[in-house]
Amino acid sequence: MKRRAFTLIELLVVIAIIAILAAILFPVFAKAKVAAKKTAGISNQKQLALGLLLYTADYDDIYPRNDDCQPGTSLNSVLNSNPFNPVGVGCTSTAFYYRMNHFAWQKWIMVYVKNLGVFESPLRQKDATNWNVSGQLVYGMMLNTAITGNLDTYNRAPTFPRQWRNSWLGGATTAVPDPAGAMVLLEAPLLLQAPLPGGSFDAQGSGPVVTVYPLAIKEFWRWRLMNGSQTDCVNRTAGINADSSKMPHEGITIGYTDGHAKFLPAGAFLAQTPSKSEYLGANPSSPTSGWTFPTDMECNFTRTSGNLGFVATPGPGPNININYPLWGLSSN
Repeated sequence: MKRRAFTLIELLVVIAIIAILAAILFPVFAKAKVAAKKTAGISNQKQLALGLLLYTADYDDIYPRNDDCQPGTSLNSVLNSNPFNPVGVGCTSTAFYYRMNHFAWQKWIMVYVKNLGVFESPLRQKDATNWNVSGQLVYGMMLNTAITGNLDTYNRAPTFPRQWRNSWLGGATTAVPDPAGAMVLLEAPLLLQAPLPGGSFDAQGSGPVVTVYPLAIKEFWRWRLMNGSQTDCVNRTAGINADSSKMPHEGITIGYTDGHAKFLPAGAFLAQTPSKSEYLGANPSSPTSGWTFPTDMECNFTRTSGNLGFVATPGPGPNININYPLWGLSSN
């Protein structure tokens, strides 16, 4: 019996059906992949939050914040064969692969975590330059140094300004007003460094010891999470809808001071963050108001700094008596 072959029209119909099915299913698969990575990120963040708690349990409830330089301590093991120069490359000048400070804060709790991959965000690639040159994990999980405090004391003269940056809460777990609501870890949306810096106020003094406060400024975060470019940030346009190109799952995975972790959609994160007018008494329509260093920090998505400069009206510091538990701020 003669077998009948498919006609060209039939083949084209089948191909068209397959193409339609693929167009329908591929976005579903992509969303499932993002959802799986988001779940993995929450798990990673929880392990890090527990690692910090284990550290504080061994050090009288005080968060880590030392500044040192030790040979063979690079997170990128490839760099550990480099010579040790305590007052030069590797410690005090680029690249800082042996420096042990807040820019490589992962070293502080590695003994408790024991897995370098946990510090990375499953949805973001670490920055290759920082990793290959300085052995620093950038675009991964960040440490909120306003909660912990941080130091810039290594090889510094006793009078060097702002080298002791003490958290306004004292750097102790027991001082956090709402441990289940306060953020100590977060993912890194468009911030080209490993720690989340706090800010000090020159009006309170700029000597060797300063007090640092959280980066609790809604206008700073809006265009790092929502739609809009740096130009939009400056002009105060867009910034309404969550931007998946900046954060693939349109939110931030948070690690809390009590050791738990969860995902916050971008809108919820902003709702839990005070505006500049609430926090600093600053003009929210101006991208430079409220800032002394760097003055363009609010809308410069690639700017880095270990410590920021704020100015408050009337001053000399921010309004910490407002109820934003995510930032450790309490009205009680």
